[in-house]
Amino acid sequence: MLTHPQFDPVALSLGPLKIHWYGLMYVIGFLGFLIIGKYRARKPGSLFKPEQVDDMMFWGAIGVVLGGRIGYMLFYNFKSLLSDPLSFFQVWDGGMSFHGGLIGVTVVMFALARKWKISVLSLADFVAPLIPIGLGAGRIGNFINGELWGRPTDLPWGMVFPQVDSLPRHPSQLYQAFFEGFVLFVVLWLFTLKPRPTGAVAGLFLTLYGSFRFFTEFFREPDIQLKYVAFDWLTQGQLLSIPMILAGLGLIGWAYHAARQNLGK
Repeated sequence: MLTHPQFDPVALSLGPLKIHWYGLMYVIGFLGFLIIGKYRARKPGSLFKPEQVDDMMFWGAIGVVLGGRIGYMLFYNFKSLLSDPLSFFQVWDGGMSFHGGLIGVTVVMFALARKWKISVLSLADFVAPLIPIGLGAGRIGNFINGELWGRPTDLPWGMVFPQVDSLPRHPSQLYQAFFEGFVLFVVLWLFTLKPRPTGAVAGLFLTLYGSFRFFTEFFREPDIQLKYVAFDWLTQGQLLSIPMILAGLGLIGWAYHAARQNLGK
């Protein structure tokens, strides 16, 4: 049986300035986006210039933060928002939603696609493989903070989170970091090594993330304020992932159907 190391959430203190591990995970995600995005933009045949990646990252970061916070309050903490609207601004208490962040990023992509006069699906195909780095880093941040722990287990790698109780639990943050970060990045990267129909990469991202999130939620303790939303097993994270999976599959099917039609002309 393992025990969570109880990391200090503060990675570095410089006088009154405290740099938290979770904040560093965001920095890793944004830097990874910039570095790999600029690398992809410089490849022959790219529809984008390296300097455009800076705009994608800047406005995307705003979309992630605003969308993530709005999504958390609407999807996971709506009662608190109704009883105390100012709780929206209490970001020091935590609370970010991936699905809300995705909506925020989608709004940003529509705005940039219109500004640059390109297809929003082409932009989504470019951006999708850059996102898993931040997702994986964020889950590592969850693990360091000892939050979003897993359900009780008797498996050998069960981990006690002393701030919760003395039960060994799934280190579900690491499961999610592996699938949503590493595996998703590798699959998308390999998929983009060959030309794909417009929309196929974005569709694969939605399908895989939604599927990985749905699966790993079975090992993660449901949010205490919501518990199960249906059937005594369906979590809010799983419920929000179902539309992603369906949209992703539909987008992949549409992308390949459109490509076949264009070849037939």
